Amino acid sequence: MRPLLATVTSALLAAVLLGDAHAQAAYQAPANAPANIKRAVESSARPAEQRARDADRKPAETLMLLDLAEGERVVELAAFGHYWTNMLVEAVGSSGQVVMVDMPWTDPFGGEAGRAFDAAHANATYTQAYYNRMELPQNVDAVIMVQFYHDLTRDDVDTADMNRRILAALKPGGIYLVIDHNAEAGSGWRDATTLHRIDPAAIKSEVTAAGFELAQDSALLANPADDRRENMRAEGLRGRTDQAVLVFRKPAR
Repeated sequence: MRPLLATVTSALLAAVLLGDAHAQAAYQAPANAPANIKRAVESSARPAEQRARDADRKPAETLMLLDLAEGERVVELAAFGHYWTNMLVEAVGSSGQVVMVDMPWTDPFGGEAGRAFDAAHANATYTQAYYNRMELPQNVDAVIMVQFYHDLTRDDVDTADMNRRILAALKPGGIYLVIDHNAEAGSGWRDATTLHRIDPAAIKSEVTAAGFELAQDSALLANPADDRRENMRAEGLRGRTDQAVLVFRKPAR
């Protein structure tokens, strides 16, 4: 029985390893991805569990929407988990800077990791601030907020004030990228605290009211099979929701 068990065990291990290889090979940066973006996505420093999510999240295409070059400065709002942070620090390189700003209520599950990330990366800084009191650096190249806009109601964030602060921080022509789980059209903020979704029209209205231009409403993470009526954490749906990918730009003048 022992030789048989060893054979079965070896076969199972090979299957697992082959499965992992297929999972990693399932996503590749597009051929037209800039070298710094390709390097960021393919970085060996990225945890395997994050790389496993790439096929659903399309990180290279997403980062390309930011038009990031080496040496640029990026603000990441709601950085906890560091899926994007791990790539942003690589994309901007040692001469660039990534400023992570998390809301104080995230400290129990994100604070320790955020401070550790700061300590381990010379081109990253971590801070916590209520988004109506945050003091952002000036003339930054891009601001990114992924799957968090709907959570801004948790602490009664004044989104009009927050968006104006982001506008003021960006250089002329700078990009503000917002990604979130789509709610039903016309629902506004109705499902934000229950389904963790938001009507993309509400985001567009609020951000453009602050002075931004909507540069692109991308279908990059669209999923027509998602009827937008279930919680984004529903079994079989998590990670594959229909998502808004909105690229806003600060006017050049």
